[in-house]
Amino acid sequence: MHDIRFIREHPEAFDKGMARRGLSPVAAELLSLDERRRQITTELQGLQTRRNAASKEIGAVKSKGGDAQALMDEVASIKARMGELEQADRDAEAALTARLAELPNIPDDDVPDGADESGNVEIRRIGEPRRLNSARDHVDLGEGLGLMDFAAASKLSGARFVVLRGSLARLERAIGQFMIDLHINEHGYTEIAPPFMVRDEAVYGTGQLPKFAEDLFRTNTGHWLIPTAEVPLTNLVAGEILEQEGLPLRFTALTPSFRSEAGSAGRDTRGMIRQHQFSKVELVSVTTPEQSAAEHERMTDCAETVLKRLGLAFRTIVLCTGDMGFTARKTYDIEVWLPGQGRYREISSCSNTGEFQARRMQGRFRPEGEKGTRFVHTLNGSGVAVGRALIAVMETYQRQDGAIEVPEVLRPYMGGLEILDVKG
Repeated sequence: MHDIRFIREHPEAFDKGMARRGLSPVAAELLSLDERRRQITTELQGLQTRRNAASKEIGAVKSKGGDAQALMDEVASIKARMGELEQADRDAEAALTARLAELPNIPDDDVPDGADESGNVEIRRIGEPRRLNSARDHVDLGEGLGLMDFAAASKLSGARFVVLRGSLARLERAIGQFMIDLHINEHGYTEIAPPFMVRDEAVYGTGQLPKFAEDLFRTNTGHWLIPTAEVPLTNLVAGEILEQEGLPLRFTALTPSFRSEAGSAGRDTRGMIRQHQFSKVELVSVTTPEQSAAEHERMTDCAETVLKRLGLAFRTIVLCTGDMGFTARKTYDIEVWLPGQGRYREISSCSNTGEFQARRMQGRFRPEGEKGTRFVHTLNGSGVAVGRALIAVMETYQRQDGAIEVPEVLRPYMGGLEILDVKG
């Protein structure tokens, strides 16, 4: 959500920020809605003042035995008009808020301009991609071992689901447990076990509503299945006023995520790359404006550490203005090398949203030595997507005979198992 006061004071700068997102100028429209609301507020305040004065005059006239009917009629007329204006004020406020809610965050100055992913900029590359003459992808590997079953999942749930069996199911669980332990024990995050269903307000607060409702699943109770644990974790501070000395807050959770994948027909239809349900370790930070840039770098490093410990090759890129998410003002994507595809694929996205989400959620903090409050900054990132990490491990550690070596860091979570083979 944007600050209308900033738009009043800097309309050209706001339109410039929207232009970098590929949008037409919108400040004039917003200021027109704002002016209408302010005119109504001014008239309401004037009527309130006159009503109070007239009420006093009525008392004075009656105390002297005079006829106050004219004044009483005026007060009644004022009351009726105020009722109309109060509704008009609510409508004007709702119209302005709805329009502001449709607009994406303004990119940071150092975010590269670009229309699409071709404008993204690689900033580092870690590890040597494993290149195999006859690399098999995760589908061939999993089905070859009898441990990955898309047909069974389709019978149960339809397309974009998978059933994992035996040691492969255990390997997926091990990856998630390893990541959550790393973030808790070494990176200082607090583990949260959040609800997987949330109300409208929570999904609005993190920016999925109203614009991206079609990307979500909704229950018949009116709840939304979480598309990522970012939603419940970030909303833990919704409506709160935090003390500065308690910041930053760092939360992590291992949860399922549910995505409708609207608009992705024909994309990544093979295998586990794009699923309706998948597990993910999420990282969320709540901090001050002064700390948020450094926190963004820290969070990205935490996600990268997961891949380093797993021995997976990856690269980190900064997204351009045309490829960045709705709520982000700056995003780093981490892409892991998949030998079966012979390319890098996204496995983590770490974003700084600034105060954009905090304004929607009304999350504030009390700065030390100051009387008022300020909006916190919120950040979120994958630490990382479990399903895609499983894919990367399978394809990176595959053997010529179709078996899969278990990365050393995961073996304690696998009861010492070193090889996944046809025995399951």
